[in-house]
Amino acid sequence: MKKEFVYLKPEIKKGKLVAVDITDGTTSDQVVRDHMLQLALDNGQYIKVDTVSGRAFRTSNLPKEVKAKKEPVKAKGPVDPVVAFIKDAPKLKPSNFIIDDLKWKYLVRSVVRGKNIMMTGPAGSGKTMASKHIVTALDRPHFYFNLGATQDPRATLIGNTHFKKETGTLFADSVFVKAIQTKDAVILLDEISRAHPEAWNILMTVLDEQQRYLRLDEHEDAPTIKVADGVTFIATANIGNEYTATRTMDRALLDRFIIIEMAVLNGAETLNLLKQLHGNVAEKDLEIVTSIYEMLQVEQKTDNSRISSAISTRSVIEIASLLEDGFDVGEAAEVAIYPFFDPDGGVDSERTFVKQVVQKFLGETPEDEDLFNVDDEVE
Repeated sequence: MKKEFVYLKPEIKKGKLVAVDITDGTTSDQVVRDHMLQLALDNGQYIKVDTVSGRAFRTSNLPKEVKAKKEPVKAKGPVDPVVAFIKDAPKLKPSNFIIDDLKWKYLVRSVVRGKNIMMTGPAGSGKTMASKHIVTALDRPHFYFNLGATQDPRATLIGNTHFKKETGTLFADSVFVKAIQTKDAVILLDEISRAHPEAWNILMTVLDEQQRYLRLDEHEDAPTIKVADGVTFIATANIGNEYTATRTMDRALLDRFIIIEMAVLNGAETLNLLKQLHGNVAEKDLEIVTSIYEMLQVEQKTDNSRISSAISTRSVIEIASLLEDGFDVGEAAEVAIYPFFDPDGGVDSERTFVKQVVQKFLGETPEDEDLFNVDDEVE
């Protein structure tokens, strides 16, 4: 029986090693063992397949008529599947979550490599949301701990000792102890900048790459619990003087994290997000809300700002949800914007200024009145 051969070229496509028919560039349906493909790739070879017997061979030579159609395979080093996965990270980014591709790729890489990550940025910039999206995208087990609301760090991170008359003293592990023993888990340490210093002290050995353990010193035997392989800690921290109850974190603690800075969305990004989340709301109303948001963001950054803080992306999303539930923009502002601004000071108060901004975009302020270029009176 006459033998018939096809020649295949090993290539990496979408992070996977495949065999490509060199005559048309399509992925071949010929069965070739992955080990043979990898060897051919590493050594700059082709795969010669006998279509009658199904046997495959590695070869460095091609028939002249075939070689003239395609360039020879260039030798490549071994392909790290993790590196290929990280390279394709932007494809995992949810469509309804706005974050720079580079930061998302860095976040994916850091989780895959088991790094400790600190998400910094102002409230509403998407720190906690990024953590939740990465858990979903990578399909990892996850645990959530709000350190800012923790009154008893030892109970939250280590456990409690109980006394019962019948059984005596018993120690109960915390959920955190279970979490750190869960392979490949993502553990969110929310509002770490508001945590009690004792929580930071407990976390020091847990977060240290060279130690990675937690000592249960509340337990009678004070055992040491090792952090499981692949566990990633993601901490969130608000920064800035406007955040109450935040503490200056110890440099030794900060050095245990890589930092990802989350930025406030600009006007175009905010409008796009609102359209995705609340597409049933009239576009004109979403544009008004976005304009109010954007103007307050700009005002807050000026040297002589008339407001101490702006409204966050989280607040804007809430306002859009009110519009979807039948509120108009003025009503939504009354309940979801004004309460965040100080009314003290009468006509010179922050709240009065914000009301004027809202009225401007609702068309309730005379066109010749410019709120944003007010010259100081000269005596």
